[in-house]
Amino acid sequence: MRLRVEFTTEPFDLDEAPAHAVVAREVVEAAELDAVDVGPFGNTAEGGADRVLTAVDALLRRSLEAGATRISLQVNVVDEPGVGEGER
Repeated sequence: MRLRVEFTTEPFDLDEAPAHAVVAREVVEAAELDAVDVGPFGNTAEGGADRVLTAVDALLRRSLEAGATRISLQVNVVDEPGVGEGER
């Protein structure tokens, strides 16, 4: 199964990326996920379920430790090419 995670960390700082945002990016970039896209207002990453879930755990723990006061995330199952509905 493939998953896509979308997340933001707060509080925002438009002048400089806060420590918790930097940590969150480092986590997803180091997790060997596919299609990592980081931006100032949201981030996405996609990959196998085990890697995504492990990254989400590390993302939550490390971002909170680095000062995040709120983390919003959404996890979606992504259709795998060539896999029929009954084959998942």
